[in-house]
Formats: sequence, C-alpha cells, structure tokens
Amino acid sequence: MSDPAGTSKEDSGKGKRLKILVDADACPVKEIIVRAAKEFRLPVIMFIDTSHVLDDGYSRVIQVDKGRESADLALVNQTEKGDIVVTQDYGLASMALSKGAVPVNENGRIYSSKNIDRLLFERFFSKKIRRAGGRTSNPPKRKKEDNQEFEKVFREICSKAKAAAEDCK
Repeated sequence: MSDPAGTSKEDSGKGKRLKILVDADACPVKEIIVRAAKEFRLPVIMFIDTSHVLDDGYSRVIQVDKGRESADLALVNQTEKGDIVVTQDYGLASMALSKGAVPVNENGRIYSSKNIDRLLFERFFSKKIRRAGGRTSNPPKRKKEDNQEFEKVFREICSKAKAAAEDCK
C-alpha cells in the first residue's frame, strides 16, 4: 500500500528509499517534478516556508519557519546518498553534493564537484559587487525551452537514479 508520495510499507524494512527533495519556495518546475516522480514511482518531499502554501495531491510537504535558511537546512537534514535535490541555491547544492545526492537546478544544470566551486565563487563575487554599490545582471526571463530542458535532464536523472537504487537491492 502506498501513500501519495510513493512510500510503501514494503520499503520500510529494506533501508532507505530513493527520494526527490525540492527547495520549493520559488521553484518554477514543481508540476514537472511531480509528473516525472509519478511516472518513475519516486516519492517527493517539497520544502516550503510558512509564507507559502502547497498541496499537489502527491508530494509530502514540509513547512518550516520563515528563517533565512530554514527550508535549506530542513532539506539537507533529510538528504541521503543517491537522492535527487532540486534547488536554485548553490550553497544547498554544495551541501547536497557532500552527502552524495544529485543536485539539479530548475534549468537542468546538474551541480557537480567540477562546477560547484566556480558557482559559489561567482555568487560570492557578485554579492561583493552589490555590497559595494555595483550592479550585476539579473537572470533572463524563464522560457518554455527552459522547462523542456529541465524535464529532459530531470527524467534522465530519475531513470539513472532509479536503476542504481534497484541495482543495490
């Protein structure tokens, strides 16, 4: 018997189960994530702060205080090796990587040990420029192609992660 997020009683004694964790406050691809998760039969946990409301009928939703990094910390505390983490936050992606998870952003960029240091440095440098009164460019407006690219990459990640998890059984 399964709950809406796909966690079944049969899994309870077999160790951890692969899951998708989403930094959902400003995530523009929640519907795509849920659609793919249903197809791959993967549980989803959405993390939001108290200023947001979310009920998609499938995901488990964890609502946390509005504190600065509350959702990030709650998410990383539930992250395990092999999990898929969807986030725009480089710091959270870095923590997810350190736990052996597969972090990806809303445009389909997979964070890795090969790109995370550069991304964190760019974030630091941009923040330094802004604090000094300078300006940095805003991200471009989201396009339909961004959603298509995310969905393609996300489905590939789900497929590989599910296959790897099944190989471990």
